[in-house]
Amino acid sequence: MNRSQRAWGSAGLSVAVAAILWSAAGASPNASLVGEKVDNFMLADQSGMGHELYYYNASAAIVLVSAADGDAVSERAAKALVKVRDAFQGKNVQFLMVDSSLNSPRGKFIGTPGSADLPVLADELQLVGRALGVTTTAEAFLVDTKTWTLAYHGPIDDSFAKKKNKKATLTAALNAVLDGKPVPVAEAAVKGTPVDFPDRQHAEEFAKIDYATQVAPVLADKCVVCHTQGGLGPFAMNSYDVVKGFAPMIREVLRTKRMPPYHSDSHGSIWTDDMRLSDAQVKMIVNWVEAGALRGEGADPLPDAAKPAPKWPLGEPDVIVQIPAFNVPETGIVDYQDRSIPTQITEGKWLRATAWANATPTVHHALAGWIPKVNPDGRGFSWNVALGGYGPGGAPNLTPADTGIFLPPGGSYAYQMHYTPIGKPVTDTTEVGYYFYKEQPKYILRQASITDFSLEIPAGESRHQETAYIEFPHDAEVFGVQPHCHSRCYSTKLRIRYPDGSEKVLLNQPRYYFSWQREYHFQDLLEVPKGSLLIADYVYDNSTANVANPDPHKHVTFGEQTSEEMLFTFARFRFKGETVAERHDEWFQELQQNVTFGALDDNIDGKLTAAEFRNDPRFKPVVQYLPMVDADKDGALSKPEMANALQIMRKMRQSGQQPAAPKPDAAVEAMKQQATGGN
Repeated sequence: MNRSQRAWGSAGLSVAVAAILWSAAGASPNASLVGEKVDNFMLADQSGMGHELYYYNASAAIVLVSAADGDAVSERAAKALVKVRDAFQGKNVQFLMVDSSLNSPRGKFIGTPGSADLPVLADELQLVGRALGVTTTAEAFLVDTKTWTLAYHGPIDDSFAKKKNKKATLTAALNAVLDGKPVPVAEAAVKGTPVDFPDRQHAEEFAKIDYATQVAPVLADKCVVCHTQGGLGPFAMNSYDVVKGFAPMIREVLRTKRMPPYHSDSHGSIWTDDMRLSDAQVKMIVNWVEAGALRGEGADPLPDAAKPAPKWPLGEPDVIVQIPAFNVPETGIVDYQDRSIPTQITEGKWLRATAWANATPTVHHALAGWIPKVNPDGRGFSWNVALGGYGPGGAPNLTPADTGIFLPPGGSYAYQMHYTPIGKPVTDTTEVGYYFYKEQPKYILRQASITDFSLEIPAGESRHQETAYIEFPHDAEVFGVQPHCHSRCYSTKLRIRYPDGSEKVLLNQPRYYFSWQREYHFQDLLEVPKGSLLIADYVYDNSTANVANPDPHKHVTFGEQTSEEMLFTFARFRFKGETVAERHDEWFQELQQNVTFGALDDNIDGKLTAAEFRNDPRFKPVVQYLPMVDADKDGALSKPEMANALQIMRKMRQSGQQPAAPKPDAAVEAMKQQATGGN
C-alpha cells in the first residue's frame, strides 16, 4: 500500500458516523461533535469555483457556517461572519458558508470565479452538512487544521445563541485556537432556521445497501473502465476485498469530486460522454461506506467486469503511426519535439476519429496534424490541419455524425510532443490510430481556440482570474470543447454570450486537474448564432497553498513549458451553411482574426486600451502608435481600428521600417491610406 492509499485508507469517518448515529437515535439538535474529525470535501461556491477543505491545510483554522438561500437568519449570519473575518484579517483563517438546504437554487453562478466576497458553498447532496451535524442555519463549525477536528460548534455571537453566554462565541473560540489554548466554551446551541436532512431518517437502512446488486454494478459501469488490469487507474477494482480496502478512499474521492475524472459539474450542458455517477449513485455508495461497506450476499460481479483495458477502445484503426521513440531525461526542461512521418496516402481521406496508445506519464500533451511536405529530417509541425490531440487521461478524438476532417493526399503526419521529466529516465513510444470514413461525409469539422497569450499571474496570488473570448462571425454548431492550462490552474468556466447580451454557462470545472484533461462533447450540437461570444474564465493559484506550484515566488506569464502557464479552450465546430461541396474557408479566416482581439479585451467591452496589451512585446508598436490609429479619439481601439493597426504592423515588418511618429491627425490619415492601399 502506497503513502496516498494509507492516508486515504485511514481517513476518519467519525463526524459522519456520529452525526448519523445521534440523528437516528433522535438526539437533540446541536448535539456534541467537538473533537471529532472532519473529513475532506470539495464544494463549489456561488461563482462556480470550488473549495476543497484540505486544500487549506496551511491555514491556521477554517470556519464553516451553515446557511440557506433566502433565509433571513442566514443573511444576518453572513453579516456577522464578515465582521469576524475582518477582525481576523491577516491571521490566516479561512471563512466559508455551507448551504445544505434542499430549497436553495443551484447553478446560477452569480459573479465570476474568484469574485465571491464570502464564499457560500453549495452542498447539493447534503453529504457535508449531514456529516458535520448541521441542524439549523447559522451554526458555526471551527476546524483546527493541526488535527482536522472540530474545536468549536456553536453561535457566531450572542445574537444567534439559544442561551446567551459571552464566552460561547466564534471570536472567543478563534482566539483560543490561534493561541494554542483550550476553547472557553466549545459547544453551545444555536437559534437558527431548521435545515431538513431526509437521509438522516433512513440511517438504519444504509447497512442494508447490497454490495452485489447495488454497489458493484455502479463501480463496474463507472470505475472499472480505468481501474482494471492495464488501465489508467492505479489499482484494479476486481473484487469486493479490493473495494473494501479502498472504501474510505472511494468515499473521499466522491466527496471531493476527484473521481471519476470528469470534472465538469452538473450545471450547464449535457454531455454525451459523461463519466460521472448520478447524485443518487454517489449518495448510495457514500452511505454504504459510512455504514461499514458490508459484503452482503450474492456473487461478486467485479471479477468478470474487470477485464484488461483494450489498447484501441474504438477497435483496430485504419492506420497506426508509431511516433519516433524519444528518451525523456530524468530532470530538466525538454524542448517541444516536432516529428513528421510520410502518410503514404495517394488520395484524400476524411478523418472520423483519432486515438492514442502507449503514452507514458512524461507526455504533457501531444498534438497531431498534417503538413504538405515530406521532410527528410523527419521534423515539422503545423496547426493548419489539426487531426486531434492528447493530454493526460485523454480519450479518443471523435467527430459528429457525417462530419469529418479532410486529409489531403501525400504530405506527412506531423506531431508536436511536449515531454515533462518525471524524476526517472523514460522512453516514450506513443502510437496514434486514425479512423477514416468509408464514404465522403457531408460536413467539415473545424477547430478554433480561445486563448490569452498576454496573461500574467502575480507571484504569491492565490486566486488570479484571466478571461478571453472569441466572437463567431457566422452561425455555427459546436461539437466539443476542452480547457487547457498548467499546474497553477485552479478552476475554469466557459460561457456563451448571445448577441442580445444574455448568457449561459456551458462548462464549469470547479477544480481543474492537470493530470486529467479531456474534451467535453455536447449531447446536442451547441447552436452559436452569428455575433455570439464564447468566453473562457480561468482562475490560477500561484500561492504556496498550491502543492503543484513550481515556484510561488515567480511572476508567471504565458509559455509552453509546464512551469509557465496557458489559457487555451479549444472548440471544435462546423459552420452552418458550409458543406464539403460548398466550403467557406473565408469564414474560418474571419474567425481566426477574432482570436487576438478576444485575447486582449480583458473586460469584454469591445475596446482595447493600452493597458490591455500588457506584457506581450509583439504589440509594442500598436501601443506606441495607438493615438494615431484611434480614429474616433476615444482612447481605445475598436475591432476595425485594431485590424487596421495589425495590417500596418505587417507592412512595417515587411518593409523593415519603423517610421517616426508624425502629428496624430496626419498620422491617422496616412495610416488609413496605407491600410487601404490609397483607396
